[in-house]
Amino acid sequence: MDITDELATQLLNAAPDPTVIVDQQGTIVYANARVTEVLGYSHQELVGEMVEVLLPERVRGTHPGHRERFFSKPNARAMGDAFDLYALRKDGVEIPVEISLSPVATSNGTLVSSSVRDISAQKEIAQQLVEANRAKSRFLAAASHDLRQPIQTLNLLNRAAKSTATDTTHQDIIEKQQKSLDSMSNLLNALLNISKLEAGIVKPDITDCKVQNIFETLNAAFEAQAKDKGLDLIIDVCHGVARSDARLLTQILENLIANAIRYTRVGLVRLRCVHDAPSLRIEVMDTGLGIPADELSCIFDEFHQVNSGSSRPEGLGLGLSIVKRTAELLGCSIGVESSLGKGSSFYVDVPAGTISDVESTQSDQPEIVAAKGGHVLIVDDEIAIVDATSMLLEMEGFDVSSAASLDEVEATITELTNSPDLLITDFHLRSGETGLQVISKVRERFGSNIPVILLSGDTSNRIVLAGLKDTTFFTKPVDVDALLIKIHQIMGDS
Repeated sequence: MDITDELATQLLNAAPDPTVIVDQQGTIVYANARVTEVLGYSHQELVGEMVEVLLPERVRGTHPGHRERFFSKPNARAMGDAFDLYALRKDGVEIPVEISLSPVATSNGTLVSSSVRDISAQKEIAQQLVEANRAKSRFLAAASHDLRQPIQTLNLLNRAAKSTATDTTHQDIIEKQQKSLDSMSNLLNALLNISKLEAGIVKPDITDCKVQNIFETLNAAFEAQAKDKGLDLIIDVCHGVARSDARLLTQILENLIANAIRYTRVGLVRLRCVHDAPSLRIEVMDTGLGIPADELSCIFDEFHQVNSGSSRPEGLGLGLSIVKRTAELLGCSIGVESSLGKGSSFYVDVPAGTISDVESTQSDQPEIVAAKGGHVLIVDDEIAIVDATSMLLEMEGFDVSSAASLDEVEATITELTNSPDLLITDFHLRSGETGLQVISKVRERFGSNIPVILLSGDTSNRIVLAGLKDTTFFTKPVDVDALLIKIHQIMGDS
């Protein structure tokens, strides 16, 4: 062996991965020392064997064809990019591998050098990450339900207290309590939303939607908040149609408007839509603090918060991260322009759509008339929520019955001589019972036309509404005013 051959052999043996060199007939002509450690063969054992000895039995029949195609157009590449590869060790154990192929021109014809990397450790880590993600999803489902319950109770009690408070001082205390509760709800929703986006749980429902409908919803949601801070909330009329998920697009704009109001001390916040086919640009502009130029590149990062002076930043710095991830999910692009001390302009570019002019808008909805009494059946296994909801509805002039389980529902409806006018039930009850079973039992007793409000702290359960008529879904913690409006609407129509 000359010094060149000796050096080549040493280099191959020093390689971190097993290397097997094969001729066009599939015969192994060389194997380095690493094959012993990874595949269990001595390199002398493999020389002269067919390369298929290193492959699982199930793929040996098709491998010669793959080998022929490679030699017909030899080029350096990874093998099997589209599927998982496995090698068969001498002891019969399969291991996951990555294989890189490189053609080698020799005086005896073209050979192929195959570098085989054992990726068992990476596969194991990937599987552990999958399991950890599943465990996190299970935890989030449980935490979502358990954390929302006490907030829901406090919201109901605070709303009941607001209805009875006549003293200005007490009313002010209740208003401040409600702001703290709203802040708690927003923080919880942000944490859960970012986790659901990471886990791929959120799936967009892309349709054509009128932007004006979204604008009207946002105006109703933020008008009072802006007024309380002394800001002008200007929302332009938009005749555009977006090809998007209306709910997720609304959430994006909610985050942007909330941020604009938070960081604007004087002046205005404006929402407008600019038509630029084939897309729409929706802009949220403010006359607020502005963002330093050196922070513009990182404001969409998780937990990043813009310096707002001496005041402590609100929230966790997740809002814009949620905006970015949600926009990516919808195939939208986002951006920001800002001038320190003068304000900022965030924009979302949304694909344009088309829609019939005959579709009703929010302004077409009938006016809601307050109901004059009626009987409501409440089903929830949290006694505090039942008591708070019952108190609030009785103050609104309704008769209330309650139950905490299917057995109690059975006992309650057996004693009723007339059908309840409305059923309000939680989705998750104890012992694996669900609100769906409650709905079925009540409607079986009194008829399928009983309207239902279904509540849940588990936001993944919207799918349960499939096939249920006259059923409205609310996520805990519920906006109590929105809940009361819906109850009066239902009871006023019945």
